[in-house]
Amino acid sequence: MSMATASAEVRLSDTTESSSLRTGSWLMAFAAVGFIGYAIIFFIRNYTDSFLELGIGQSEVDVGKDQIVQFSPSLYHYVGHLHIAVSGFIAATGLAVLFLVWFGVRRGYMWAWVGAVSAPVLALAVALPAHYPNNFDTIGHLGLIYLATAIFVVGALMSLRVLIANRAE
Repeated sequence: MSMATASAEVRLSDTTESSSLRTGSWLMAFAAVGFIGYAIIFFIRNYTDSFLELGIGQSEVDVGKDQIVQFSPSLYHYVGHLHIAVSGFIAATGLAVLFLVWFGVRRGYMWAWVGAVSAPVLALAVALPAHYPNNFDTIGHLGLIYLATAIFVVGALMSLRVLIANRAE
């Protein structure tokens, strides 16, 4: 193999790795924006007649906002404050992930990848199990989170492959 061929192969490999890292980090960032968007929907629904979370209806909870208020105004306010708090934590997680991806993963920092992946994994590990025994695992409720998570995982794996390859050099 000539020097020109070896040089061209290295540049092609670097370009492919750079493209994979760029695409992977872009997908991770896109999913993080999706997490923030979901939090905004969650927040807004607290102040609408829907009140209950996205995708949760009469099949999952047999009362609505008016019945909750009628039964116990303090319970209504308590649930509302939980909606607001959870939406804030979802948005904060999405924002933290977005910054870690944009300013760290995209630049090839493994520590940023670990932080960007660990935050949503912890959030989902805590939040998701409670949905299943109570039949709150509807596609309308969790579908957007599943979609954002799937996009995030694809991006994270694409980025990880490049980060590991760069560490091996």
